[in-house]
Amino acid sequence: MRVGVIGLGRAFTLMLPTFQRDRRVQLVAACDPVATATAQFSRDFGGQVHASAAELCADPSVELVYVASPHQFHYEHVLAAAAAGKYVLLEKPMAITVDECTRMVDAMQSAGRVLIVGHSHSFDGPALLARALIDRGEIGRVGMIHALNFTDFLYRFRRPEELDTARGGGVVHSQAAHQVDVVRMLGGGMLSKVRAATAQWDTTRPTEGAYSALLSFANGAFASLTYSGYGHFDSDEWMGWRGELGSAKSAADYGAARRRLCAVGDVAEEMAAKAARNYGGSSWQPASESPAAHQHFGPVVVCGEQGDLRLTAEGVWIYGDRERRFEALPAPTIPRREVIDELWAVLREGALAHHDGRWARATTEASLAILTSAREGRDIDLQWQVPWR
Repeated sequence: MRVGVIGLGRAFTLMLPTFQRDRRVQLVAACDPVATATAQFSRDFGGQVHASAAELCADPSVELVYVASPHQFHYEHVLAAAAAGKYVLLEKPMAITVDECTRMVDAMQSAGRVLIVGHSHSFDGPALLARALIDRGEIGRVGMIHALNFTDFLYRFRRPEELDTARGGGVVHSQAAHQVDVVRMLGGGMLSKVRAATAQWDTTRPTEGAYSALLSFANGAFASLTYSGYGHFDSDEWMGWRGELGSAKSAADYGAARRRLCAVGDVAEEMAAKAARNYGGSSWQPASESPAAHQHFGPVVVCGEQGDLRLTAEGVWIYGDRERRFEALPAPTIPRREVIDELWAVLREGALAHHDGRWARATTEASLAILTSAREGRDIDLQWQVPWR
């Protein structure tokens, strides 16, 4: 699949090992305002560097546009790709309003092309295995899901818009997109309402840093979601000290993000430090070998009428009426390969997409409902939900 990339920042940096190691992908073009990033792309791939997203989308060598630009530009860049008749892989969150999502869905449909939104953690091997176990009837009808994640998200280097909720910043826009996507998949997709609370506890990072939400499904099941990005308790302690990307981590690294942030003097220095760690930056290092475990988004427990499931970075624990057993997954040979599997199935085999625009719009709707419910202190009814298929 011939891929052109819009945005060579953090999202691209995380997807790069997948693109490099999966022979089904060829990177042929890129655009980004950072010259060091585009220069690195030219050295690594010999592809065409374009001055604008519109120019990249018009490139006849590009079959699939990977939109990895900042959140507030997703809408503009997907519409440019649709106008050029390209397929799209779009980073989460899909957009920062439901109306933008709908316009993107309509534009891609009019173009006769497919939009897939990811990487979200519902692509992760353990989450997909849990869904398969549910489909096999291992735990009966799902009634309750509990998901939580405690990280240092808010204290990693950020651009100003990443700390501005109105421009797609904060943990709800960036992190609820993962968590909602996982529980929607495990629960079948069809949410009916959301009740939530959010928190802003640090005036120097003026956006939501934590939330808890109760998501109700149309079939009577429900899910509780809790997330904190304030960098104190680290829930990877409950995941066998496996980080979100599947790599081993040390408890001795506690507080590292806060220490790094304290070492920068102002906003400009923080932005420079973030850019330095991205692709082509002075501190960027190519990924080493694939981690020995799968990616994850914190502890998740699925409760059914006949048993429970607990997701780990190595597989899924199954707790039945009479036995407890572990269904292991082989170590990943290519990180995030599941994203390429879905793209390949859609583009080359004519399969229906799981993570298409309608699915992602429903996740965005539920994520934004967390903000609205917290602000207005009431249940938020949902109208754009679709089932997992």
